[in-house]
Amino acid sequence: MLLCWTSRTSLSMARISQVPRTMENPSWNAADTSQSGTLEGEEFVQFYKALTKRAEVQELFESFSADGQKLTLLEFLDFLREKQKERDCTSELALELIDRYEPSDSGKLRHVLSMDGFLSYLCSKDGDIFNPACLPIYQDMTQPLNHYFICSSHNTYLVGDQLCGQSSVEGYIRALKRGCRCVEVDVWDGPSGEPVVYHGHTLTSRILFKDVVATVAQYAFQTSDYPVILSLETHCSWEQQQTMARHLTEILGEQLLSTTLDGVLPTQLPSPEELRRKILVKGKKLTLEEDLEYEEEEAEPELEESELALESQFETEPEPQEQNLQNKDKKKKSKPILCPALSSLVIYLKSVSFRSFTHSKEHYHFYEISSFSETKAKRLIKEAGNEFVQHNTWQLSRVYPSGLRTDSSNYNPQELWNAGCQMVAMNMQTAGLEMDICDGHFRQNGGCGYVLKPDFLRDIQSSFHPEKPISPFKAQTLLIQVISGQQLPKVDKTKEGSIVDPLVKVQIFGVRLDTARQETNYVENNGFNPYWGQTLCFRVLVPELAMLRFVVMDYDWKSRNDFIGQYTLPWTCMQQGEPAPLTPGQYPSSGCLPNAVLLPLPGYRHIHLLSKDGISLRPASIFVYICIQEGLEGDES
Repeated sequence: MLLCWTSRTSLSMARISQVPRTMENPSWNAADTSQSGTLEGEEFVQFYKALTKRAEVQELFESFSADGQKLTLLEFLDFLREKQKERDCTSELALELIDRYEPSDSGKLRHVLSMDGFLSYLCSKDGDIFNPACLPIYQDMTQPLNHYFICSSHNTYLVGDQLCGQSSVEGYIRALKRGCRCVEVDVWDGPSGEPVVYHGHTLTSRILFKDVVATVAQYAFQTSDYPVILSLETHCSWEQQQTMARHLTEILGEQLLSTTLDGVLPTQLPSPEELRRKILVKGKKLTLEEDLEYEEEEAEPELEESELALESQFETEPEPQEQNLQNKDKKKKSKPILCPALSSLVIYLKSVSFRSFTHSKEHYHFYEISSFSETKAKRLIKEAGNEFVQHNTWQLSRVYPSGLRTDSSNYNPQELWNAGCQMVAMNMQTAGLEMDICDGHFRQNGGCGYVLKPDFLRDIQSSFHPEKPISPFKAQTLLIQVISGQQLPKVDKTKEGSIVDPLVKVQIFGVRLDTARQETNYVENNGFNPYWGQTLCFRVLVPELAMLRFVVMDYDWKSRNDFIGQYTLPWTCMQQGEPAPLTPGQYPSSGCLPNAVLLPLPGYRHIHLLSKDGISLRPASIFVYICIQEGLEGDES
């Protein structure tokens, strides 16, 4: 009986070990009725009930319950309207939630919610901080590809570092399964006439190109039906390019987009909806003149580097002056080394070198795409942020990590999304803050790998500058009361009796002026049910671009705090209540509310923590109170 009961409560002995088992522990003493110093049978059950009692939830429950034992249908309806601010809340919705979360059949029949049912509701997706309405595909998927942020991978074949790491098709499987829609394939000449994929001029291992294509064919649409982009970096000879084209055509079959949709000459990029279950090739492409010229003369299979040769292993691009000299010299040389069979498979995503925004506007087309190193992209944002935004309203941009990141570390993708860059490629094998932001951003919209950009990043005449955001963008103020934590895991499981001292750090990532962080105090020796009750305040100028990250850390006065768990989500996907009436005097000049001030914030939400690798740590969570105010109250500027 005891085993069944503990199973139903999902008790983890790892979590129980977080509780100090001293004779001074009131819960322990109360349960130890035999005074033996150990807990057995019913004593253990009572001890567990005492530990898992959520005093803050019980108080909330009793504030709406007339008898303190149950919530009637009307009482639960009052809670949903007053505290959760459920829009258009009806008796039907309340009945549906009772039927979904009340554990007892008698409670369901009587249309009442017990304390257990109430807690179950608060811990469910309906009580989660992530708005359930943003979980399925909810955005317009019929706009041109350049209107979307696209989940993109860098050096997808690597599962380790970029000098000696292993290349494996597993990298493609992992990326595609997590919703990635653009994968990179660096292709080089291999033995026996078969092209190979690896990080050129390094000690990384090699895999066959045809195996990569077969893997993409198998896993491309297991997570999402929306198009997959193969970003080819081709360093192969003429013959092996022909082999590449044959593998792409034969292995991908009907999945491969080999002609424009309906054979019609396009005037804009197609939409994700129009390209469902299609694989697109991104790469260099011969112009019509080059194609015709090749037909007139027989080209040599091995030629010197030409305008169509791909970038070096670190994908660096020459400066405009150097490029012009190279172009003049290349005109004197023989035909380009790009094979027409491979060129013909590039339909909508022709790779072109970026020279300037003016040059792109005058000479490039909507179906051409430029790649930028992170260093160059960040410099352009600072020097010509608005031009970059306007450029990305009509043409795709891909940004990749610096070649100096030999350890496969990542940059913060948010900085590039702020300028409307669609394909911000990440080293997905490397966990950390940057991948948390990326995963959190693409968690919305069904995890399909495409997220519609805000309207001001889709307007070709946009005045938005990511470094100088101004109206008409609607500023908001976020109030978060971090209330409590539940069953937080131990950081060092090898240490016997190790107990965490948890604190919660809240971070905002967005435009530079919005980026901020605050944290609570730490709770000493309690990872099981720590209580903070502290209120944090953030002011955000461009909420449409903001990401919110909650991190639970183990305080360590000797060294750096240890990571326990995190959860990251877009600001626009937060589930919150309607604004509570606040006065300017409630906002100190520091922009943060003192911990003693507990405002009546609507919206009780649980945040279910994830590990460094994005794996669920359930039942570990934190309980918060959330409210968003329109504008920057109390800000005299």
